[in-house]
Amino acid sequence: MAEPVLGESLSLLLVVAGALLVIGEALAPGAHFIVLGVALLVAGLAGLLLPPGLGIFAPLILAALVIVVGGITLYGYRQFDFYGGKGTGQTSDSDSLRGKTGRVTERVTETSGEVKLDSGGFNPHYRARCVDGEIAEGVEVIVIDPGGGNVVTVEAIDDIEDDIDRELARESAKAADTESATERDPDADAA
Repeated sequence: MAEPVLGESLSLLLVVAGALLVIGEALAPGAHFIVLGVALLVAGLAGLLLPPGLGIFAPLILAALVIVVGGITLYGYRQFDFYGGKGTGQTSDSDSLRGKTGRVTERVTETSGEVKLDSGGFNPHYRARCVDGEIAEGVEVIVIDPGGGNVVTVEAIDDIEDDIDRELARESAKAADTESATERDPDADAA
């Protein structure tokens, strides 16, 4: 066993710290604590099995174990992607929410509301605001400003009109005008 540190065995401290980090990961998933937690836990358990009397070498062996096991755990985590679909089940930052679609779960106004985003990460429910008016429950929405944090600005998909939509509307109006002019004056086509 490793020499005592602050009255406790270094190995025992590593086991406790690793266990707390693994439990923390279970409470707040997202690979925040799992790699270091597993590395500390394994190094601590290995340290409990080390023969006494290694002196200064025991902490060095435990440090090397933390680095090696941490690297293996990180590789395994990335290789198997336990949190889904090679990263597609998670959002990487708030900007990745821009353009995501979802449905209103609680009426959205300029000051309150909630939406559930399609593929919006581990917890797809976000507090939401709209620019003007309100959006009823069940309406499909798109995120126009992720804001940062867990409050997003959304707009009903039916209300969105971009440059392409405006151009298509103009072309349709022109075609309708041309068609109605042709119906009124059949000789206009002949000329």
